[in-house]
Order: sequence, then structure tokens, then C-alpha cells
Amino acid sequence: MHIFYTPDILENYYFLNNEESKHCIKVLRLKTGDTIQLIDGIGGFYQAKIISENPKKCEFEIINKIENYKKRNNKLSIAIAPTKNINRYEWFLEKATEIGIDEILPFTSFHSERKNIKNERLEKVIVAAIKQSIKAYKPKLYELQSFNNLIKTEFDGQKFIAYCKTSNHLKNEYTPNKNALVLIGPEGGFSEQEIELAKENGFTPISISTSRLRTETAGIIVASIIDILN
Repeated sequence: MHIFYTPDILENYYFLNNEESKHCIKVLRLKTGDTIQLIDGIGGFYQAKIISENPKKCEFEIINKIENYKKRNNKLSIAIAPTKNINRYEWFLEKATEIGIDEILPFTSFHSERKNIKNERLEKVIVAAIKQSIKAYKPKLYELQSFNNLIKTEFDGQKFIAYCKTSNHLKNEYTPNKNALVLIGPEGGFSEQEIELAKENGFTPISISTSRLRTETAGIIVASIIDILN
């Protein structure tokens, strides 16, 4: 199955962008008449036929469209501090996308070692992951923000903050099929002041493991727990 990302698709006859066209024709060596699959990132899954094998502007015709493809009943948002080694953060984005996530909210807090990220690069990781896992919905990646701004964000659902000093496990606190926002701190964890501030803003402290986890591992476990419970 050859899957391409076409977020701006509007008509039954359309073109792959330059990068996707090159991959389709030069790398995969697909030809006129071959069938491809398309995802638009907002729930559309398409079957299409190549009608012009131009490596810079490959034209296709839509044969079939499925709307709301594999739409879930709940929304999972994970607010996670960028790791010092950005490769680990990219690994989290890739795996969480494959498992199932709707929003990623990067933030900086008291113990953060990384204060900047390049969203354009991270977006490419997410797009590759939705194609790999055949997801028609693309997770939304927010701009980096401060912890203080993050906890004041309005959210319709349950709000949790990962905290190693509590015995309340996520699997026991989360209600299946409900929207969830989970905060995961940087390598140094959250400060006690941040935990208290989060609680004041409606976040419930939860544990996710009896082991001490890396930031990116914690994010994957949260996505897995929510996926299994749903």
C-alpha cells in the first residue's frame, strides 16, 4: 500500500506536491494507471489512480473516499516537555502518533534543559508516522509555551499531571472514552511548586509506572494506557 499525505486536496483531480511526487515516481517507480492511497489529515482516506506520472507534479484521480476513517470517540492530548536530546522527542512523536494521539503541547518548565524546538522538523516526523500507521487524522502540534500558560488552557475533559510521588495510577483515575490531557515533565521532573499550581488549576496527580522513566518513555506509556482502556 502506497500512502501519500495531501492536506490541501479539494477536487477529484489533483496533484501530489513536489516532494511526494518525486517519492511516488522516482523512488517507488509508480506509473500511470497505478493505484495509490491518500490521507488528508482531517479524517479523509482516499483511493486514487495516477493519470500523469510527472515526478514534479504527479496528477491523480480520486476513485473512492472514506470520511472519518478510524475516528476515535475520545481525544488524547499530551503536554510534554522537549527532551535535551531532540531525537528522543522525535521518537516520542513517532510512536505516540502510531499508537493514537490528537494533540501534542510542548512546554518549558522549571527543570527544562531545552528551551526551543523546530516545529517544521517535528511536523515531518508526525506526517511520516501517520502514513506509516495509516492514520487519516494528523495530530496537532502546538507551539512551545510556558508551563504557567499551559495549565491555564481551557480543556473539555479530564486533566492529569504525571507525578512520581503519588500512588494514584492513571489506569484507575481515567474514565474510558473521555477526553484526557496529561502533563509530562522534563528530565528533572516537575518542581513541587508546579505540582501545587497544577492541582490548583484542576489537574489530578497520577503515576504511570513503578519505575523511573525517561520523559519520552512516559509519554509512550500514557498513550498506550489510554489506548488500551478505550
